[in-house]
Amino acid sequence: MDGFRMLADGTRLRMMWLLCGAEYDVTTLANAVGIARPAVSQHLAKLKLAGLVSVRRDGRRALYRVRVGHVRRLLGEAIEAAHHRVADLPDHD
Repeated sequence: MDGFRMLADGTRLRMMWLLCGAEYDVTTLANAVGIARPAVSQHLAKLKLAGLVSVRRDGRRALYRVRVGHVRRLLGEAIEAAHHRVADLPDHD
């Protein structure tokens, strides 16, 4: 499961969370996560290869977005579970 391995990296997880809500180009995404553009490009290439993000062209810009709804729901559940753990809230049945 390459997809799960890709999400084990904190930077890629933050990028994926942002890409669930909107399309980003490399520069905007680099600014949002606070890392260099070449690093963002490398992460995006890995995520694309794993089938987790898609890219579309808008003129000269490449815009990235999470590829499928299943990934969005999976990330949402993971973030909610982490929030429950940090906030010491009870788990859902």
